Amino acid sequence: MATAIYPGTFDPITNGHSDLIKRAARLFDRVILAVAANPGKAPVFTLEERVALAREVLAGLENVEIREFDSLLVEFARDAGAGVILRGLRAVSDFEYEFQLAGMNRRLAPEVETLFLTPAEQYAYISSSLVREIAALGGDVSEFVHPRVSEALRQRAAEQIT
Repeated sequence: MATAIYPGTFDPITNGHSDLIKRAARLFDRVILAVAANPGKAPVFTLEERVALAREVLAGLENVEIREFDSLLVEFARDAGAGVILRGLRAVSDFEYEFQLAGMNRRLAPEVETLFLTPAEQYAYISSSLVREIAALGGDVSEFVHPRVSEALRQRAAEQIT
């Protein structure tokens, strides 16, 4: 059974992330959306909130699991029995960093491959950081994220104003 891991902070999960995971679900027997704790960042949503939003957005995808992790990615992959790490490449500018990561992961865990997927054209420009910025400034993010995520961002922005 081929298992792939799609890691990220997912703060928040976007339509681009959802598209990639749906496509990966057709390619692999099991796909794990691995939500990183990433203590070095100050996320808009807590780890628990990010996991809950991902579960809502991806509900109905039978072969997709959502799990959190706070360890080295390749160790998490080994523990999960995953032989593939999925990474999305939106632009050429993403490649250099992702190439370095893939090389380091290969050095640490030669049995785990990195597979790059490019986004569907309509999602190529979407990033969580841009979505957060638009939402923080009161903009409409409904075309970039699931309705539940859009509502959560509106609520979070309202909390920060009051």
